[in-house]
Amino acid sequence: MAKLVPVNLSERAYFRIKKMISDLRFSPGSRLNVEQLARDVGTSRTPVWEAVRRLEQEGLVKNIPNRGVFLVELTHKTAIELYTVREVLEGMAARLAVQGISDKVIEKMEKLLQEQEKIVAEADLVAYSKSDFDFHACIYAACGNTILREVLENIKEKARPFEMRITPILTELFNDHQMIVRAMRLRDALLAESAFREHNQRVLKQLRAEDLDVRIRHANTPRGRTTSSPKEK
Repeated sequence: MAKLVPVNLSERAYFRIKKMISDLRFSPGSRLNVEQLARDVGTSRTPVWEAVRRLEQEGLVKNIPNRGVFLVELTHKTAIELYTVREVLEGMAARLAVQGISDKVIEKMEKLLQEQEKIVAEADLVAYSKSDFDFHACIYAACGNTILREVLENIKEKARPFEMRITPILTELFNDHQMIVRAMRLRDALLAESAFREHNQRVLKQLRAEDLDVRIRHANTPRGRTTSSPKEK
């Protein structure tokens, strides 16, 4: 008979591990040590394995028999597919959010902008990732469409285990955020949708450039040798 795990322990393990992933504690493709996770969470291994199964269903980790549990590493192709869908849905969310977003939420987004201005100046990519997630979450919550919000949150979670070089476009991404907040202040639905779509298009352009660079270098690599692309964490 399978051992029953108290819901609170299983839930705690799930949310703690998911937060570790959100905080970029692990690199994409890296192995997750279940024993260490159990110590970090403060539980036995059973709740951790329950959490791993949930995370595997969500596509964030994969459990390979006789090898271990690994954080999923997205390919450029999958990342491009995610952001292509996200562009359309985030544009829709922004357009809907304009209708019901409160001044309090807009003020929260403006505070995030102040935070991001310092982050961008320091090129702190980990801090930017966290702040960016909170920024987008404000729009998701304000869109008023539960299904759309759930889909977008799922897409954004799936995009986390991916490393891309955003330093070259960091300032532009921040400028996009400023335009999005401006559109919210003006209650301009068309501007909000356009700004959010352009924001995603900027990321897509960078992804496609990286993908092309990888394929060119791979084509120029002599058979039997491998190269690794520079990554930012």
